Amino acid sequence: MSLVLVGSLALDTIEAPAGRVEDVLGGTATYASIAASHFTHTRLIGVVGSDFPEEGQRVFEKHQVDLAGMQIEAGKTFRWGGKYAPNFNDRETLFTHLNVFEHFNPILPEAYHDSRFLLLANIHPSLQHHILKQFDEHPFVGLDTMNLWINTALDDLKALLKDVDLLMVNDEEALMLTGERHYGRAARDLMDMGPEWIVIKKGSHGALLFHGERIFSAPGLILDEVIDPTGAGDSFAGGLMGYLAQAGQVEFDIMKRAVINGSLMASFCVEDFSIRAMDDLAPADIASRYSSFENLTRF
Repeated sequence: MSLVLVGSLALDTIEAPAGRVEDVLGGTATYASIAASHFTHTRLIGVVGSDFPEEGQRVFEKHQVDLAGMQIEAGKTFRWGGKYAPNFNDRETLFTHLNVFEHFNPILPEAYHDSRFLLLANIHPSLQHHILKQFDEHPFVGLDTMNLWINTALDDLKALLKDVDLLMVNDEEALMLTGERHYGRAARDLMDMGPEWIVIKKGSHGALLFHGERIFSAPGLILDEVIDPTGAGDSFAGGLMGYLAQAGQVEFDIMKRAVINGSLMASFCVEDFSIRAMDDLAPADIASRYSSFENLTRF
């Protein structure tokens, strides 16, 4: 099965304890599509400027990401800069230049209409809803969002949630949406908003999956070093939805494995700047890390 994915494409400048990189591949769709590509055929929808480097396009082509939905507009590509504190819990945004992304109008190519899985990577909910409405038949929809949209576009987000099958939020965002600090109550309130499946991400402490009365807890993998946490949540979403598209169906046991595969892609992501750690992964690397997650939960 193929996965359609819509989100931002960017060039990032990142400062972290391990060093500084400039104009590296970034954006929610970039991280998510590279993660998903290790499991399924991925179809990308996004926009870049005429300055987008050829090397960036080659990375997508290397991972066989379908670029029919990538628009190239005159002007500069979206750019973001951030600086991390040594504890990685505090991040300062140095600059945000939307450039061509400011007027992004996502369009679903005709060839993408047969896709049964859609990942709405983290962008404004009105853009996410716009692309969903272009499908002839409703696919399985996974939604990733963030605190910015909860604060600034809550009505748009709530309207979108009615058409979403899976919602992925972190624990802070779950609290913002529901007012509930108890994960179980928060998940039930989120399901009442529309999605049947809820994933609450807890950063390095793992993730929780909720469906009806069923719950699954995925552990956080213990890493020797974190280089750059940028895009970890997007990689999680891409890995999860990529695995679901590979499976071609959605049921609780499959979703549990999807959460683990999302978690392992996020764990690879943070081990280097940008998408570098996910770029040259072999199937054996993924299988080995999957086993590491299994060993954490076997008792």
